[in-house]
Amino acid sequence: MDRLLEATARAERDHFWFRGFRRFVLPLLDQTAAGRAGLRLLDCGCGTGTNLRLLLDRYGLAMGFDLTWTGLQFARAAGVARVAQASAGAIPFPSATFDIVTSFDVLYCLPDDVEREAVREMCRVLKPGGAAVINVAAMEVLRGNHSVLSAELRRYSRASLRALLEPAGFRVERMTYTNATLFPVMLAVRGAQRLAGLAPESEALGEITVPRAPVNAVLGAVLAVEAAAARVMPMPFGSSLLCLARKPA
Repeated sequence: MDRLLEATARAERDHFWFRGFRRFVLPLLDQTAAGRAGLRLLDCGCGTGTNLRLLLDRYGLAMGFDLTWTGLQFARAAGVARVAQASAGAIPFPSATFDIVTSFDVLYCLPDDVEREAVREMCRVLKPGGAAVINVAAMEVLRGNHSVLSAELRRYSRASLRALLEPAGFRVERMTYTNATLFPVMLAVRGAQRLAGLAPESEALGEITVPRAPVNAVLGAVLAVEAAAARVMPMPFGSSLLCLARKPA
């Protein structure tokens, strides 16, 4: 996981995937915030702190936690101070504290029992009527070298993510796959990786290396168009699954 965080810290400002991710997630966050100021937010598994910085800049008082000390070091180096070391299965905050909680690419690497406890904990710390914005890896057919790098234990479908969230107390309001426009290429590449045998972690770092500028620009533009379309039309497939779920008032 430390290798993943180090590679992410180098790539997430410019890499087309990370830029695309922000284009997909910001409309859901804006919808959840609904123009309100001074919100309290919690990023569950804040990693390098880049997404936590985004929450701070746009929505209010944001805090985060991560299990890895490496991630917290990156976050603090970036000037994000309100971070702590903790497990998503035991969130160190009182019940009904936050307006919004986020979990970006965390749940899929948690053991089954911790995964279930994590979503219950996210619901617990939300205020009644509060919302969770969650992003996870999607579609088992897209398992590949990146799965090794991220210590991925599972990939989700709409049905499996809903089946995880609803028993924990959430009501799913919106769900869409993302990166659908890149699906054919990813399907071919990751299928070939599985046929050849998945690479060890030390050789999988190329999965999140920033491509050459022209390629990065084209792929970024493709995802920008898809993100605009996804605001009005949920995507039927893709490499990630993005969800807005609410704790009943």
